[in-house]
Amino acid sequence: MSEPVRIPHYIHGQRTNGVGERTSPVFNPATGEQSGVLGLAAQADVDAAVASAKSAFAAWAATSPSRRARVMFKLRELVEANASQLAAQITAEHGKTHSDALGEVARGLEVIEFASGIPQLLKGEYTENVGGGIDAHSVRQPLGVVAGITPFNFPAMVPLWMAPVAIACGNCFVLKPSERDPSASLLLADWFKQAGLPDGVFNVVHGDKAAVDALLAHPDIKAASFVGSTPIAKYIYETGAHHGKRVQALGGAKNHMVVMPDADLDQVADALMGAGYGSAGERCMAISVAVAVGDATADALVAKLAPRVRALKIGNGMTPGMDMGPLVTKEHRARVKGYVDLGVQEGAALVVDGRDHVVAGAEHGYFLGGCLFDRVTASMRIYKEEIFGPVLCIVRAENYEQALQLINDHEFGNGTAIFTRDGDAARDFVQCVQVGMVGVNVPIPVPAAFHSFGGWKASLFGDQHVYGPEGVRFYTKLKAVATRWPTSIRAGAQFVMPTNS
Repeated sequence: MSEPVRIPHYIHGQRTNGVGERTSPVFNPATGEQSGVLGLAAQADVDAAVASAKSAFAAWAATSPSRRARVMFKLRELVEANASQLAAQITAEHGKTHSDALGEVARGLEVIEFASGIPQLLKGEYTENVGGGIDAHSVRQPLGVVAGITPFNFPAMVPLWMAPVAIACGNCFVLKPSERDPSASLLLADWFKQAGLPDGVFNVVHGDKAAVDALLAHPDIKAASFVGSTPIAKYIYETGAHHGKRVQALGGAKNHMVVMPDADLDQVADALMGAGYGSAGERCMAISVAVAVGDATADALVAKLAPRVRALKIGNGMTPGMDMGPLVTKEHRARVKGYVDLGVQEGAALVVDGRDHVVAGAEHGYFLGGCLFDRVTASMRIYKEEIFGPVLCIVRAENYEQALQLINDHEFGNGTAIFTRDGDAARDFVQCVQVGMVGVNVPIPVPAAFHSFGGWKASLFGDQHVYGPEGVRFYTKLKAVATRWPTSIRAGAQFVMPTNS
């Protein structure tokens, strides 16, 4: 076993161990072996990163939008050329399969592509002669130094949801990635610099709650973006707002898929396998509840799902052909297993039990087999709470109206889907469901990069979604300008409210 590698911060274009004395171990979840030692930021490290970003802001904000876009074009080339390396780093620390990690990188690339076209969205508006020889125009200007606090489940994609958009808008960025899988962020930092980004525009500080609190309280941080669990999202939003910051905080989910009696159940089963068990269920857009309309639909669906779940290929994410890798940590595996135990105690029918799954040759890895519950009810905790693991719950509804009401009554409103051949039912679902992202015969309706991503209810705190046009609005502030040039006509002082009459 090799010696764990020290994982540094990235401040002002350089990797640095910083001054913080606390550390945290980083593990390979497929083997259970420690692979790294992460230095946790002290207040001085956060201050150094923010100071670096602040020092770079004036020059970067004054850089033309087209020149900023060229950096994004180059970054895209670098990430695409090194996608396999980045995916392998994700797999080594998160555990997801290499193919799934490549998909994560691809979705991040789409946001870089969007950021390359941001100059078009930064154009203001102009109106000539709004009144009395006065012309009016508006501009969007960057905020300053902004922070991103990102989760373990997408260590490359979620930072790429934030940083390229913020930077292309003229801001400087401080990233605080998850301490579970921090190394992908350093690769991104290297490629930002190779793409021509000036030192200080993109910085990485590693840490835990202490680093997060330091960022949220720092007077030079103007905005914070967050993706994670709902309790932490609420905390981030409240704390950041208390300190006068603009905040977008994306929280947890309990994503339902409504299965209508007319749906193609083979298509549904395949969709649920990928949406429920892909990335071991560690996705905020994972489908964790299938709402089958009618007992006949539920019985047939369970019959199709059960053998598929038992046949899942589970192993080291770098082994070709695997469907699912391990969970991210030993503690998270125990938490998910505890939910399965709870579901049995609550009276749900455990059709497929993956709690004792062992991968030969990787007995110390954090593996859990796929689990499938039937006859789950809305009163059960396994229905109410986000499990974030390879656990799919089947809930039986008597009719479409009851299925819709289940979703609308739930605390979360991140993503949902309906599978049906009935256009009327699909149209009604899209209009009436109280959820931010909706799929019709699409199991994971993650918006394309030129739209925006975000949920409703307890799945989002703040007014604006991430990336896309909403992201541009979040990372810029609107300035309205009225202009009149001197003429030979003097109207004298006016003491009434100006109008355009």
